[in-house]
Amino acid sequence: MASPRFLVGIDLGTTNTVVAYCEITDDLSSAETSLFEIDQLIGPGEVVRKPLLPSFRYHPAIGQIATSDLTLPWEIEPVEGDISNVIVGEWARELGAKVEGRQVSSAKSWLSHQAVDRSSDILPWAAANDVDKVSPVIASASYLNHIRQAWNYRNPSNKLEDQDVVVTVPASFDETARKLTLEAASLAGLHKIVLLEEPQAVCYDWYARHKDSASEELALLPLILVCDVGGGTTDLSLIEARYSERDELS
Repeated sequence: MASPRFLVGIDLGTTNTVVAYCEITDDLSSAETSLFEIDQLIGPGEVVRKPLLPSFRYHPAIGQIATSDLTLPWEIEPVEGDISNVIVGEWARELGAKVEGRQVSSAKSWLSHQAVDRSSDILPWAAANDVDKVSPVIASASYLNHIRQAWNYRNPSNKLEDQDVVVTVPASFDETARKLTLEAASLAGLHKIVLLEEPQAVCYDWYARHKDSASEELALLPLILVCDVGGGTTDLSLIEARYSERDELS
């Protein structure tokens, strides 16, 4: 297998999912980072590329949506255990706002919900009996699977499963939620990913932008407060920054 060409970061968000990437070079700190615009349905048969993939699914009723209106640029391959004719992204968010009980939202938050079986078919929550349900793991996998198929459609020679992929997770995720995230990624065809805590990713980004002055700033204020105000949750994290004898951040 050829060496990966890209380093790809996926923020699998509670409300929106975002993908960024850069080409792998000897000096990654100077590599140009770009957002990957994701093909998605925004209406019947209407596909648009957008920098955000809303983390929503919509489970249509039988006959509600014509199969031809669900067409994407690629041959859709659902993850194992998923249902067919599911809408993911912006159109799913809009339809769910109009029709009650058929929208899956906040799948990421459900992954860390210890009071439920996160591998059971419980979403959409409180849906009627005639609505097909999936587990939070399958729902999360479907977003990653959509991203993988969109990426591979645009980059057939550099498939996402062959790249270096990092998926961010909240600092509040326990070991079970992390394992379920890895399981979701594997179901989506991404078998080798690295999990990175979101506040840690912010810390690395801050350091990369302030390399020239970071050592001075952190000498007096060694604690970094990261405020992650998300669409679903808000996390506050304190990170202690230290320097080694070689002036390396730890």
